[in-house]
Amino acid sequence: MAEEIRLSAAVMFVRNLNRSVAFYQEVIGLRVTDTSTTAALLAGGDGTQLVLRATGENSPHPLGQVGIQYLAWMVPSKDDLDHRADLLRRRGGFQDTRSDSGVTVVEGRDPDDVVVMLIHAEGGRAGMRELPARIYAW
Repeated sequence: MAEEIRLSAAVMFVRNLNRSVAFYQEVIGLRVTDTSTTAALLAGGDGTQLVLRATGENSPHPLGQVGIQYLAWMVPSKDDLDHRADLLRRRGGFQDTRSDSGVTVVEGRDPDDVVVMLIHAEGGRAGMRELPARIYAW
């Protein structure tokens, strides 16, 4: 049987490159693998890649418009999820924690006020199996 395809990378436009790189390094645990004056490539141990591209301090991010609105990250343990929630609190980006049917979601905001969702599913289950209520909140 052939392997399934998976998302390899996402590109996110940000206002301040250094501020966003620091956030995604600290809170998500990505490491910088390449940089230029206006962009950075960050990678996770599982091969996930995030490209951050600076567009300037006055760039808008209209919620509910076409394009990626947020990324959700799977977290391996409840302790790790709690630790990352504390990092969000210290950075002033923590919004909410909710649990349902063995899945706990921490919602926060990155430096550009983009939603960041951290998810832990008990028993190492895969992520979402139903549409999240969050998508109807706009």
